[in-house]
Amino acid sequence: MKAIVDFLNSIIWSPVFIAICLGAGLFYSITTRFVQVRHFKEMWRLLFSGSSSKEGVSSFQALTISLSGRVGTGNIAGVAAAIGFGGPGAIFWMWVVAFLGAATSFVECTLGQIYKEQYEGQYRGGPAFYIEKVLGLKWYGVLFAIATIIATGLLLPGVQSNSIGNAMELAFGPGEMIETSFLGTLSLAKIMTATGIVIVLGFIIFGGVKRIASFTQVVVPFMALSYIIIALAIVALNIDQLPHVLAMILDDAFSPMAAFGAAIGWGVKRGVYSNEAGQGTGPHAAAAAEVQHPAQQGLVQAFSVYVDTLFVCTATAFMILITGAYNVQTEATPVFFFVQNLPEAFDPNSPAFTQMAIEKVFPGAGSIFVAFALIFFSFTTILAYYYIAETNVVYLTRAKHNPLFIFILKLALMSSVFYGTIKTASVAWGMGDVGVGMMGWLNIIGLFIIFLVAKPAMVALRDYEEQQKEGVTEFTFDPEKLGIKKADLWVNKLKGKSE
Repeated sequence: MKAIVDFLNSIIWSPVFIAICLGAGLFYSITTRFVQVRHFKEMWRLLFSGSSSKEGVSSFQALTISLSGRVGTGNIAGVAAAIGFGGPGAIFWMWVVAFLGAATSFVECTLGQIYKEQYEGQYRGGPAFYIEKVLGLKWYGVLFAIATIIATGLLLPGVQSNSIGNAMELAFGPGEMIETSFLGTLSLAKIMTATGIVIVLGFIIFGGVKRIASFTQVVVPFMALSYIIIALAIVALNIDQLPHVLAMILDDAFSPMAAFGAAIGWGVKRGVYSNEAGQGTGPHAAAAAEVQHPAQQGLVQAFSVYVDTLFVCTATAFMILITGAYNVQTEATPVFFFVQNLPEAFDPNSPAFTQMAIEKVFPGAGSIFVAFALIFFSFTTILAYYYIAETNVVYLTRAKHNPLFIFILKLALMSSVFYGTIKTASVAWGMGDVGVGMMGWLNIIGLFIIFLVAKPAMVALRDYEEQQKEGVTEFTFDPEKLGIKKADLWVNKLKGKSE
């Protein structure tokens, strides 16, 4: 299995895809005139404006659903892997991906809003919807939907639950070892963790998107803030080391240690995995929001990229680097270490670096804190993955609804979560990278073609900025007036207001 996964990743995550991810962010930053900088103040204003409706969630709830997908194990174990295989300089490239990716996120999430549909009383949308409507390529939309269901319904949830299982085992010990006929030897800690996650997950996902939104709007801000506070405390207690850490990140970003290419490759790979800009997951949550204008949710989702990478990932990186709780090694076997501060047994693909970093400053608390942080971080990400997978099942079956498909998805995802909790970290992360890469390739290519054909996100941005200049108190969006076709929900919404 590992050999197959590694082979797929060598193709999917080629230098070409790394260049495309960075190139897409730079392209949309330039074409939107760096919307992620110009409208930063507006992002803050929009975070807490608006309200939910019968059909959609509020902007803030949509943000927390999106953040629950972005803020996950990638912020803890993913950052550790970026450092462990790409060196400290990989963090610089994660910052670059976040800054540029915020523009990509604006574009894809604005498109998600423009072309959303109402299905059984709820808003639904995403890349499959806007690819079909703008390009008229139903087969491409179907291909993206299938890839997304596989990625978010089967491959990616296991990465999140795997980190929870590893962290709980490291924090509380493996307990009794149990022999099984088809899964090998398993620790009681992982079995109990997997069982607990699946039970709670089932309760929430069988309650629908409103229950997911209600859960994430409470948990996501709390967990992110708590984690950042701990990180700030560690940095403050080692403040004399901060200039050295910043210099190390910048120097290593362009140095041969762990190879210049490895720093870029791992920084982009884990950056895209963490903040999901361009991956195509964000537009699903963006489409669920009730807003006055599509560009508003695009701006809110662009801000979520900052929260994920510039805040939470940076917090993890500073904790690891400032305490020296990391190794830098090759991926090949036998392992060669460029830097070795910890025993070889510490797996860079696990949350162990982060746990050791906190443990050095707060002895006895690090492993437990990270274990519980991962429960919240990763669990909410699994919920977001379910919502995304469900939306794509809806896309494929909306002409002929059959609730059986949704039921099968729920069981498949819960099985994936259980299996992911107990399998090895390297295989789990490898499968997750396959999922992210598949979606990223399809979505970014689709975004480029859409830009060449119609530029609807750019038209929406200009319309929003013009209304801002006019000082309107209530924004409106008239796609027919703007020459945007097949945005039927917005056309009907505007007609309903005028009647």
